[in-house]
Amino acid sequence: MSANPASGAAPEGGLLAILVNFAPFIVVFILFYFLLIRPQQRRAKAHAESVSAIKRGDTVVLSNGMIGKVTRVEDQEAMVEISQGVNVRVLKNMVAEVRGKGEIAAANDKS
Repeated sequence: MSANPASGAAPEGGLLAILVNFAPFIVVFILFYFLLIRPQQRRAKAHAESVSAIKRGDTVVLSNGMIGKVTRVEDQEAMVEISQGVNVRVLKNMVAEVRGKGEIAAANDKS
C-alpha cells in the first residue's frame, strides 16, 4: 500500500521532478536556437544589409537565377540590365545575392 494512506497518492519530488521532466525539452530548444534559428537570423540580416546597399554598377543575382548589372536604384525597385539593351525593373528584395561590387557611381539616376 502507500506510505501515507490519509492523503492518497502524494507527489514525489514536487518542483524538482517537474524540472527534471522538462529539462530535455529545454535543452533541445536551446540547441535549436543556436544551431538553426540564430544563424538564419544572421543570414537574413546580412542579406537585408546587402540589398539595401545596392548601387549603380553592382552585379546582382536575381531570385530566378538571372545575373545582371544594376543601372538605376530607387527606394523599393532597381533597374537591372540582364543583356545588352535589355533592362528590367525588379523589386530590391527579390535580389538573391550581390556578387561583385562595381565602381562607385557618382549618383544614382532618378530618371
